[in-house]
Amino acid sequence: MRLIQTSNRTVLFVCLFFFATITQANSVACFNTNMGQFCIELLETQTPITTANFLSYIKSDAYTNGIFHRSIPGFVIQGGGFKIIDGTDGESLTTVKPFAPITNEFKISNTRGTVAMAKVAGNPNSATSQWFVNLSDRNSLNLDIQNGGFTVFGCVIFDGMNIIDSIEKLPVRNLGGSLTDTPLKDFDGSHAALSNLVKIDNVEVTDATGIFSEGILSFSVDIGTGQTLEVSLRLIQDNPVFIFELDHERIVSLDKSPTNIATFSSTDGQLHIPSVMVAASTLVNNVRMQLTDAKSFHFTLLSYETEN
Repeated sequence: MRLIQTSNRTVLFVCLFFFATITQANSVACFNTNMGQFCIELLETQTPITTANFLSYIKSDAYTNGIFHRSIPGFVIQGGGFKIIDGTDGESLTTVKPFAPITNEFKISNTRGTVAMAKVAGNPNSATSQWFVNLSDRNSLNLDIQNGGFTVFGCVIFDGMNIIDSIEKLPVRNLGGSLTDTPLKDFDGSHAALSNLVKIDNVEVTDATGIFSEGILSFSVDIGTGQTLEVSLRLIQDNPVFIFELDHERIVSLDKSPTNIATFSSTDGQLHIPSVMVAASTLVNNVRMQLTDAKSFHFTLLSYETEN
């Protein structure tokens, strides 16, 4: 590909345009459960309809006090269909009231750690409230081609798969109806109670500019040429300073600029990222980096601010 002839610093960001896999920064939904906390990065750029649908359920508290009603070890953990409510006769289990079905947006493979929408067999455009976490890369062999492909709209980040794996290891029982493969916590092997269900206490959504997970910093950036990109920087050194290297295979040219975006100055080679989520409950602000090696596409961390 012929490069645009401009400054070396600007060429850094326009050198290649490949579609990314699933590492670009978006809103993050963190689920607090009775098994621990895990976070899902929502892939809004790739699946805007599905992501908006998922966020609408979160905002309506549909998933608050929800449960994981299906566990197939080596395959999926599924939720979004049922929740616990407190009525005049005490707590009971009820179905989540679904919104209208949405259009299928299959684009990303169903590999381990990705999150996809469940739907009715034989109807690709039937997803509503239910979703699942893929437990194996092997899922892609059938879920990518079955029923129009199951739409992956998120991925579990940070150390969240440890929580998902712990749910996978729980005993599973048939509780009747749609609860044929329900995981149970602290189950004594006799009578299953509501307290044994894997419960989602609440969901918190964070809209950070960037996400740093598993050594990858991903974000959208205005490169100052009327062009916006999604990029990923890979941490290659953390002592005595933090140095990141641009990952050429994870650069995406965006048609529409997000509202929460980083900026790069070709004049002084500085990169400013307003906020970066580095853990489930940790956000750092005003992250500044310096392009220190334009040939190798290296950025050195200069400063950042922590929240009080």
